[in-house]
Amino acid sequence: MNLTYSKEDEEFRKEVRSWLKKNLPKKDKTLSDLPPHDPERVKRAKEWQRKLYEAGYVAMGWPKEYGGQGASVVRQTIVNEEMVLARAPGLIGAMGIQMLGPTLIQFGTEEQKRRYLPKILTAEEIWCQGYSEPGAGSDLASLRTRAELVGDEFIVNGQKVWTSNAQFADWMFCLVRTDPDAPKHRGISYLLIDMKTPGITVRPLIQMTGDAGFNEVFFEDVRVPRANLVGELNQGWLVANNTLFHERNLLGSTTRTQLMMQNLLRLARSRQRYGKPASEDPVIRQKLADLLIRVEAMKYHSYRQLTDAIAGRPPGIAAMVNKLVGTELNHDICSLALELLGSYAPLNRGTPHVVDHGNWAYEFMFTLGLIIGGGTSQIQKNIISERGLGMPKSA
Repeated sequence: MNLTYSKEDEEFRKEVRSWLKKNLPKKDKTLSDLPPHDPERVKRAKEWQRKLYEAGYVAMGWPKEYGGQGASVVRQTIVNEEMVLARAPGLIGAMGIQMLGPTLIQFGTEEQKRRYLPKILTAEEIWCQGYSEPGAGSDLASLRTRAELVGDEFIVNGQKVWTSNAQFADWMFCLVRTDPDAPKHRGISYLLIDMKTPGITVRPLIQMTGDAGFNEVFFEDVRVPRANLVGELNQGWLVANNTLFHERNLLGSTTRTQLMMQNLLRLARSRQRYGKPASEDPVIRQKLADLLIRVEAMKYHSYRQLTDAIAGRPPGIAAMVNKLVGTELNHDICSLALELLGSYAPLNRGTPHVVDHGNWAYEFMFTLGLIIGGGTSQIQKNIISERGLGMPKSA
């Protein structure tokens, strides 16, 4: 495992850090109070991604012919690290960039790659994920949304749920059942669906955070061209698992966890406990040490992944470990923050005397959802034990 960056990579880091210092969007309190799906917030987020892309910092590892630079994974890792450390806004097109894009590069036709990939990078088209359904969440292969092939079109009927960003997404990458008589892991196909197609209804779902990031999506005789099929007909489970691999890496972001831990340490030093900073209390120090050890272990796991990627070694179950460890660790960090805040913990954003703008209570609720999203912790443990450790399958 390599724990160092080359001299050239460190020079690149300085370049990225300097660019971010000059180009970070100014904080806009009015804008930050708007819901994530507000048109003005969406517009500004698209402008930010476009600016990053024009600077050469988006999907650097993608092939040049599809808008990338063919750069090493190390360069993109450095950009991701510096963006988090600079508290830069995230990318509104993250699902397209980190989930669909790599899937299309591996499984898409040449026409699909040239049609969709460039507009993913520039945020001209935003994507959402049509996987989960009522009765088909962690057991995704039980999905029942039907797509009947009639001539050169699929006719789609059914429902998706927990669909992030569907209310402003332009397209959806979607799993549908195209052979109802096949075993449940077969007979599934992977379609690209234009969200403006007649017959699609989007209904926002209010989460416990107060945001409406999730949605229900209903399909009623929605016509999708056969040209929008990714991979082979009835072989979508293979394609879907490729996307899930990238999703689990996305959910288990190491750098975000490190930043969250830094914020927790700052909070512990600023809060009082028995007349002293909470960070000096033995019980709190022990809890902080435990979390720091887990953060460091996760960081070195990511270094191992990076080393494997550079060497061209297969990733194995690393993404599942990322997802399991990262999402649970983020939630535990927020849990300790709420303990430090005491009676101030439940205060919402905008409330008098609220600490850190209410972000800790918000993140505590939000990170709980991420433990479920992308496959629950129980599912991840099953995959790790069966595929990684060779243990018998659960009953």
